[in-house]
Amino acid sequence: MGSGAATTPELDQQLEKYRVELTGYCYRMLGSAFEAEDAVQDTLVRAWRSHDKFEGRSSLRSWLYRIATNVCLDMLTAGTKRARPMDLTESTPLARAALAPRPDSTWLEPMPDGRVLPAGQDPAEATVAKESVRLAFMAALQRLPPKQRAVLILREVLAWKASEVAELLGTSVASVNSALQRARATLAERAADGDRAEVSDPLDEEQQKLLERYVQAFEGYDMTALTALLHEDAIMTMPPFDLWLTGPADITGFMSTMGAACANSRLVPVRANGLPAFAQYKPDPEHGGYAPWAVQVLEISAGRITGFHCFLDTQRWFPLFGLPLRLEGEPGQGQQGG
Repeated sequence: MGSGAATTPELDQQLEKYRVELTGYCYRMLGSAFEAEDAVQDTLVRAWRSHDKFEGRSSLRSWLYRIATNVCLDMLTAGTKRARPMDLTESTPLARAALAPRPDSTWLEPMPDGRVLPAGQDPAEATVAKESVRLAFMAALQRLPPKQRAVLILREVLAWKASEVAELLGTSVASVNSALQRARATLAERAADGDRAEVSDPLDEEQQKLLERYVQAFEGYDMTALTALLHEDAIMTMPPFDLWLTGPADITGFMSTMGAACANSRLVPVRANGLPAFAQYKPDPEHGGYAPWAVQVLEISAGRITGFHCFLDTQRWFPLFGLPLRLEGEPGQGQQGG
């Protein structure tokens, strides 16, 4: 295909069509929202620059995935594995709770659904895509060696044929099948401590009611009501701190002591990682109104909240989710969110 085959605006448009699905792919590979977006930008720039060398032997989509895979594998050579707090430390009893931050590069990062889940997919594909960006699955993916990770995502999530993956990775079908087997075995080992989130799409009536009750309990900072909504093994995490707490007593105990400044917060619904989520704004005594505090991602199962994950780096997360960096209004007036 010669360089005159596509004019610049046409080529830009053709490449741009793939941004969301490529971001989903790179996010699953890298575990970082920002690194994924950088990787996609790098992929599209490389594709744009070398388009005249693209001979059309494969589809444009396959070619872009090959470039994106190479970009991600290069980024992963440092060997960092992003994780959740419970992948790194033991659960801490409330009596010993201390807030020790770790560097940003430690953590699996949240991602808005709209940036990684293409619109208009058929329902079965959409379900697989959504389940494959959930926090527990993402954390399990990060345990796989980079090439196994690529094979598993391409085969199981994107439903590529073994022969297509072999061609993309420049390897044999036998080695793709072997990598997939090893990856599946690793994920099966981790399934025991894995994804307990059962979220239908759209949310069913019971799940919707649970979330409404959660908003009411959290905004009212009603610990009795909140206890009734938490599973007995519920987990609370707060990256960038490596502390994590288990069970309603320690979670609500933390919220009413070290987390007491969150009373009278406002919750704004967002969608993250295929799960229900909220942007939490807490009262700002200094400037009035509400200041951003956390993106909360909830895991729910069997009518209870099983995971309550608060990502606190609001200067990064709120712009990524398209959220304002303050809300007006007077705290304590019993406003309803949700």
